Amino acid sequence: MRRKGNLFIVSGPSGAGKGTIIKETLKSNDDFKVSVSVTTRMPRNAEVEGVNYFFKTEKEFLEMIAEDKFLEYAKVYDHYYGTPKEAVLEAVERGDSVILEIDFQGAVQVKRNYPEGIFIFILPPSMVELKNRIIGRGSETDETLKKRFLSAFNEISYIEKYDYYIINDVLEDSVYSFKSIIEAEKCRVMADVKEILKMYKEEE
Repeated sequence: MRRKGNLFIVSGPSGAGKGTIIKETLKSNDDFKVSVSVTTRMPRNAEVEGVNYFFKTEKEFLEMIAEDKFLEYAKVYDHYYGTPKEAVLEAVERGDSVILEIDFQGAVQVKRNYPEGIFIFILPPSMVELKNRIIGRGSETDETLKKRFLSAFNEISYIEKYDYYIINDVLEDSVYSFKSIIEAEKCRVMADVKEILKMYKEEE
């Protein structure tokens, strides 16, 4: 029986470790695709078109919005970012599973446009640990650190809109939990109930 793939939407505050969990999971899951976003900002050093991002002008991006070509999009720091709808949904229909790493605002849009998605929220062990992780990056000023910390409180308040949560304390345990969610969703009955009953229907 050929199954559709799943769309996994992963969110969490900056410093929670969602990117690391996804990276470790992909090492042993070849059937996964990571969605490539569209952006209006200029490419940075070593960024490749179609690998890191699809780079568009603001005019092109706005035309894509008008043509309903995004699962979600947002304007962040004067630049637009969005998830292309067609590529993601085609991959899911082919049987591939796709991971979107996006913020809670984007996740809310995806839930509206594709409610069948599986929504996972990554939490830090504590707000103190989150602050230490962000400081450990060495790239934040006192002002930006405060903004990120306040943003984290706001993002966590949206956790009730998600299906699963993972507290990322020990990375290996978090990756195991993430993989367990993936395996559980592969066996969800309601997604395939018609095909299952068709397979096992008694011949008349």
